[in-house]
Amino acid sequence: MKRAEVFGLLLALAAGLAGCDNPNADVTAGREGGNAVNGSVNVPAGQHSGAVGTVNGAVHVGENAQVGAVSDVNGPIELGAHVSAASVSLVNGPVSLGEAAHVSGGVETVNGEIRLASGAEVGGSVKNVNGHIVLNAAHVGGGLRTVGGDIDVLGSSRVEGGIVVEKGGWFNTDLKKPRIVIGPGATVQGALHFERPVQLYVSDKATIGAVSGATPVVFSGEQPPA
Repeated sequence: MKRAEVFGLLLALAAGLAGCDNPNADVTAGREGGNAVNGSVNVPAGQHSGAVGTVNGAVHVGENAQVGAVSDVNGPIELGAHVSAASVSLVNGPVSLGEAAHVSGGVETVNGEIRLASGAEVGGSVKNVNGHIVLNAAHVGGGLRTVGGDIDVLGSSRVEGGIVVEKGGWFNTDLKKPRIVIGPGATVQGALHFERPVQLYVSDKATIGAVSGATPVVFSGEQPPA
């Protein structure tokens, strides 16, 4: 993620939260959505809601809920099972999508892990700068992108749009080698492009596109070498 993209994300979050009526309290979102500044936002299970977000606090979307854009600056974002959301944007903190959760746009955080449970689906890209990205029998339509994060594509996961590991920039210039694992039964459609050294492990039962910038280590069994 480029510096301009991060600044743009911060400005968009600030603009969306500027009119918050309860800046220092937890918020339960209704049909029009819900925003906080120093507090968490909760979308009850089954609720149909608009955009939700906070600056300092968690965002939790209960199972079977439908929401618009979900945003945060500092704090975790958790989408429960069978949730539908327009997009997920975060600066510092983890993102988790429960079983069969669906995000029509992208999922991104700067510093934090991203986890997609079985049946979860993201129509756009999944990207971060630092943090583990884990797909477990999930689907991503717009590719995976990171700078210093490890990536595990496990189970029957399917990634369209390939994988890119960027060389870094103003965030980090001297990072450990990211560990990229494409497990048995997983599919990555599109190029796997690495702009910096990585450890790339590909199962002999996985399907991947063309690789540039790394030499795959093919493994058998459920897990690559430690």
